[in-house]
Amino acid sequence: MAEKRDYYEILGVDKNANEKEIKKAYRKLAMKYHPDKAENDEKEEFTEKFKEISEAYAVLSDAEKKQRYDQFGHAGMDGFSQEDIFRNVNFDDIFQGFGGGQGFGGIGDILSEIFGGGSSRRAGPQRGSDLYKEIKITLEEASTGVEKDITLNHDVVCSVCNGSGAESGSDIETCEVCRGSGQERHIRNGLFGQQIVMSVCRTCHGTGKIIKNPCHKCNGKGIVNEPETVNVKIPAGAEDGNRIRIPGYGNSGEFNSGYGDLYVSIHIKPHKDFERSGSNLYTEKHISFVQACLGDKVDVKTISDGVELNIPPGTQSESTFKLRGQGMPILYRNSKGNLYVTVKVAVPQKLSDKQKSILKEFSKVSGDEIKTIEKGFFDKVKEAINH
Repeated sequence: MAEKRDYYEILGVDKNANEKEIKKAYRKLAMKYHPDKAENDEKEEFTEKFKEISEAYAVLSDAEKKQRYDQFGHAGMDGFSQEDIFRNVNFDDIFQGFGGGQGFGGIGDILSEIFGGGSSRRAGPQRGSDLYKEIKITLEEASTGVEKDITLNHDVVCSVCNGSGAESGSDIETCEVCRGSGQERHIRNGLFGQQIVMSVCRTCHGTGKIIKNPCHKCNGKGIVNEPETVNVKIPAGAEDGNRIRIPGYGNSGEFNSGYGDLYVSIHIKPHKDFERSGSNLYTEKHISFVQACLGDKVDVKTISDGVELNIPPGTQSESTFKLRGQGMPILYRNSKGNLYVTVKVAVPQKLSDKQKSILKEFSKVSGDEIKTIEKGFFDKVKEAINH
């Protein structure tokens, strides 16, 4: 499957383009590639191009979808159907007042035909919007997995009217304008003849119903905003930036039209001992000059406990050792990454006379010539004061 092109590239606008610039760019391209303007041999090409630019505009013209796309790219559109992408985007008003708007009406109906039934404007209440929250956890919690409770305020179905928006069932009547269909039919005359355009009913706003006596709690909306505590299960091995989708915990749409989803972004706090790269961890261990020379066994802290590390004789400072399976769990797999330990040889800053004597003897045996640095006047004064 070919990789999708960047939406900004498709419309030929900068990522900092404002709403007006995005709309202008789409209008120009839509007029150029409108399927009704294509010759017979261009029909397929124009249709695909029109579909591509319309999808780009549908995302970038919607503030919520644009934010998700800017943050996550095409991955942020995962879970969106074509109907979700084109929902609530009014294409037809783009051409109002532009060249009289002639011949370019019915964009919604054209898209409906192109996408096999998906429409840019659908009558009736729409599914509720998604919600986005963030959770901060420690590296230890990411290593073992953890459950966190978060509190959110979201739109839920009204408990009094059960989402109908009416005080009682007898307070709901069929809309006389659209006769319950939720759509109004309009006929437009353009360069390509008459076009029949369906739009959302202005009287019932697409519900097909008229509420005579609105519910006292939700004022006829069928939804109310309330707080709710949600338990979020974070799996072992979660990485910074991972998102967890919790279906049905977004906002409720009007009149029982369904809930959106909740997306929780994971952020992992910095750790004082470890750096992380994927499933691997990196740390440092300070050893003495003697340990580096003679070798030793030292205790090394891991993310879960601790292990013993063998330091071979003659180990150089900045040497790195790999401890297999002591890193982070690999997400949804029964295995772990590695822990990489870089040793730092600590050079003592102060030595006793006995230590100095032993090191001088060591230098003679090693054949190293040590040139004594003469103390200056201020060093002698400082030494005298300290004594």
